[in-house]
Amino acid sequence: MHGSAGPPLRVPVGHDARRWSTFPGEKTLVVAARTVTSTVRVLEILPALLRGDARITVVFAHDPTSAFNDGVLDLLHDSGCRVMPWAQLGSITPDLIVSASENVEVPGAGLPSAGVPGLGVPNWGAPGEGCPVLVLPHGVGFQKLVPDSRSPRTRLSGVVPDALLEAGRAWLAISHPDQEEQLLTTHPKAAGHTLLVGDPVFDRLAASLPRAGSYRRALGVEDGRRLVVLSSTWGRTSLIGRDPELPARLLASLPYDEYRVAAIVHPNVWSGHGAWQIHTLQAAAEDSGLLLMPPVDAWQAALVAADAVVGDHGSVTLYGAALGKPVLLAAFGSDAVPGTAIARLGRSAPRLDPRGDLRGQIESAVRTHSPERYAEIAAGAFAEPGQALVRLRTALYRLMGLAEPDSALPPPLLTLPRPDPPAAAVTSWTVATEAAPEDGRWVVTVRRHPAAACEDSRTGPQETPGSFVHLACDEEERDRRLSESASVLVRDRPAPTAVGALRWIGETLDGFPGSRLAAVALDGGGFLVGLRDGRTVEATSTGAGVHVGLPAAVVYTCLRAGIAMDDIIVTLRVGGVREEDVALRFRTSRPRGPAY
Repeated sequence: MHGSAGPPLRVPVGHDARRWSTFPGEKTLVVAARTVTSTVRVLEILPALLRGDARITVVFAHDPTSAFNDGVLDLLHDSGCRVMPWAQLGSITPDLIVSASENVEVPGAGLPSAGVPGLGVPNWGAPGEGCPVLVLPHGVGFQKLVPDSRSPRTRLSGVVPDALLEAGRAWLAISHPDQEEQLLTTHPKAAGHTLLVGDPVFDRLAASLPRAGSYRRALGVEDGRRLVVLSSTWGRTSLIGRDPELPARLLASLPYDEYRVAAIVHPNVWSGHGAWQIHTLQAAAEDSGLLLMPPVDAWQAALVAADAVVGDHGSVTLYGAALGKPVLLAAFGSDAVPGTAIARLGRSAPRLDPRGDLRGQIESAVRTHSPERYAEIAAGAFAEPGQALVRLRTALYRLMGLAEPDSALPPPLLTLPRPDPPAAAVTSWTVATEAAPEDGRWVVTVRRHPAAACEDSRTGPQETPGSFVHLACDEEERDRRLSESASVLVRDRPAPTAVGALRWIGETLDGFPGSRLAAVALDGGGFLVGLRDGRTVEATSTGAGVHVGLPAAVVYTCLRAGIAMDDIIVTLRVGGVREEDVALRFRTSRPRGPAY
């Protein structure tokens, strides 16, 4: 459902709502939903604050005026929220309006407030008085200059309209005292209307760090692999705005069996350009295994699971640094506000040379990083760690004039991520190998790079003296050009019998005359590798879960290096991730005929 929140609600609010309501609802809380970014933030926080309290009726008012309003209604309806059109807000009497979007045009914004004990304001709702408006941050403070929707100028992100400040109705939740000083420098009308609560998102991220291994497994990051997270804010100065090809180049540079790459793209990019445009631009990266995190949910778990963060001046990058992650800055915009925590990170974090050795820079950042490197910056961004939800609940109930529940808040842990869509299966690789004797045995080192990313970014490994590079494709590869150019063709789907495997090899080599060998996994374990000359190599690995492309790369390397393969054991070294023995021996020639 797009474009409209529908007709006015009759339940749980409306002129005759009492006739239709089930719950008593002493107080009415309205969530102002304007952008996906701000709406997600409220949806993440509010359930924990109001857990089990039937005294509060919650409705969501959809403000359709943002340039990034696409997706808000879908998000609200998918979450089961009751949504009323923005115009209805002027005809009801809420007790509190909550939003993480500072730019909402609240009806009657200029109406003065009265006050509430403990917050410096009395009760609301008397004739001629407006209810309070609690504004939650949707990022880390006031750290970015953004276009002003009311004028051609820019403004400080996070600042509410002057009418709300002048009426004394707005309360701005902040995560650190420094943010108040910075805010008052540019907007003195906010004096006395900030609430120091901390950052509930950072608290959730930090509390979830011990579960990083579970999140990694849920994302498909096997033991031994590193997860590199790309983080991009929105706008022309963002990482994805300046260099939309960086994800593909990064995937081409990082060995497939040693790394996974995830990208967290700001919801404003999804809303402003649409998922179709993003998936189209990142098609090669996604074909190469990029985990493109959905804008609503799993990004926080990906950040907790990350081994390194490549980012820009967005809040996610700062969250990563504050969690103790190695950070490389691939972009840093002039719209970052001087004197803020993100500006200090911009001066401290190393810059990524986007045209340099990407793998070398990431490995150096991980190797030399200390978890305490950005501790001072984090301390200047997040005060009262671990207390944000407690403080927010207290403020929320005082603003509504209700006694706060004495029940404990639920632990703020992240749920297991479910990427949607999941990472695509990679079906073609540019494979770099080396063979060298070591302790009386041949050692073959294999590093595979997604071919789609290598082709799209025109990068990838090159042959050097003592190394070999070949193209390998799975039978599921959709790009016929790649399959016809491949030296090695593989079938990861196990063949039920050796006879069927041999016939598949024969048909495959006949169908692709440019290939040198074809390899298939066997249902009972092991692999068969057929050579162009009609011989067949039986490969047996000591490791579990070995992809057929790895023993195929060993056989290819032995052919190129002139290593005899009759009854030998070769050590397969997959970069720095795993090492195991592969036994090779020749068996009878394969039969000819149609494949099963």
